Amino acid sequence: MTKHLLEMSGVSKHFGGLKAVDQINLQVEEGALHCLIGPNGAGKTTIFKLIMGIYPPTAGQIRFDGRDITKVPTYRRVRDGISIKMQIPGVYLDLSLHDNLRIAVQQYAHHRDIPKEIDRLIELTGMREIGNPLVRNMPHGQQQWLEIAMALSSRPKLLLLDEPAAGLGPEETEFTANIVRRINEQGTTIIFIDHDMDFVAQIAKRTTVLHYGRIFAEGTFEEVHNNQDVVDIYLGKL
Repeated sequence: MTKHLLEMSGVSKHFGGLKAVDQINLQVEEGALHCLIGPNGAGKTTIFKLIMGIYPPTAGQIRFDGRDITKVPTYRRVRDGISIKMQIPGVYLDLSLHDNLRIAVQQYAHHRDIPKEIDRLIELTGMREIGNPLVRNMPHGQQQWLEIAMALSSRPKLLLLDEPAAGLGPEETEFTANIVRRINEQGTTIIFIDHDMDFVAQIAKRTTVLHYGRIFAEGTFEEVHNNQDVVDIYLGKL
């Protein structure tokens, strides 16, 4: 029987009169590669912040790995196996690639294991050929890959990726898709947000469409891509 690693039941987040997220019922299976799509303002990033505990829900329950985490603080959610890479890379520009990874890894690994963990993350994210440059000299795509590696330093069960392909060219997008698939194949459940439908089509096993803070459609990428109502949302007809 398939296990739901994450369950959101009747989850809402209101900011005054604004219903950013409204009555969300979302189940993410263990081992999933699950995409959230929708127009700007649909509630995608708010859902990520609810999962991480950055925002408390106005209503509803969030369960992770069989436990109610609705009121659990962010640091405990990280400890229990949730990690996030936000849209804008939060890397240390004046440090090297390896030093950035060392800062992330040292929170979770014994000091004698840090070099081995850095090597594991470099291999997992395909950054071996980059070397060890100063991060400010790395292009945007490489900074994205570095932050994905840093988010993996805690060996999470669930990884949240907010627009990992944003601002990337075709070759970088394909490289990023390969990274995400490889992470997922090694056992990490992934939920990601992206507006690049070619990227979504390459990797998503399941896709949830959000509109005005509610789930509008759900299914395989092919099913939602061929849903005329979903097409209308992106064309601005609804």
